[in-house]
Amino acid sequence: MQENSPPGDVAALFGRTIEESLPGRRGEQAWRALLQAQATLMRQLDTELREVTGLRLADFDVLAQLAEAGGDLRMTELAARTLLSRSGFTRRVARLVDEGLVRRASATEDGRGVVVTLTDAGIARVTETVPVHLRGVSKLFVERLDDQELAVLATALRKVIVDCTFG
Repeated sequence: MQENSPPGDVAALFGRTIEESLPGRRGEQAWRALLQAQATLMRQLDTELREVTGLRLADFDVLAQLAEAGGDLRMTELAARTLLSRSGFTRRVARLVDEGLVRRASATEDGRGVVVTLTDAGIARVTETVPVHLRGVSKLFVERLDDQELAVLATALRKVIVDCTFG
């Protein structure tokens, strides 16, 4: 292709490449809808949570994972439960430590691992944030689908969940 190809040529090439890679373009619309829904929902939930509580969605995720696990987790287990890159996760936990919402300590069993624990301030923060977050989830997601659609979506998405351990 020439360096200054007309836009129509690029679009046609792109379309042919998709057709060759995804015969009949089977599933393309569902895939694009999933990506767009996930991106827009996460952005909106993050914005609303930050505006109302001052807490970012990713911070809430870390605190909620700890709360759901009983208050503490090894750093590696906590990282596996969140959807952050390893470096992003480490920086986020460091910020939460600086804010006094969690603390890090060496694991008592072997001294090699690190355990992240919710502080009293972290417990209070996640407790006050849960209702705000779930109101957003309900308004932006749950209320827009009927019970059958929710069940079908949950079943379909469980089929495509893969090991999402980020590194």
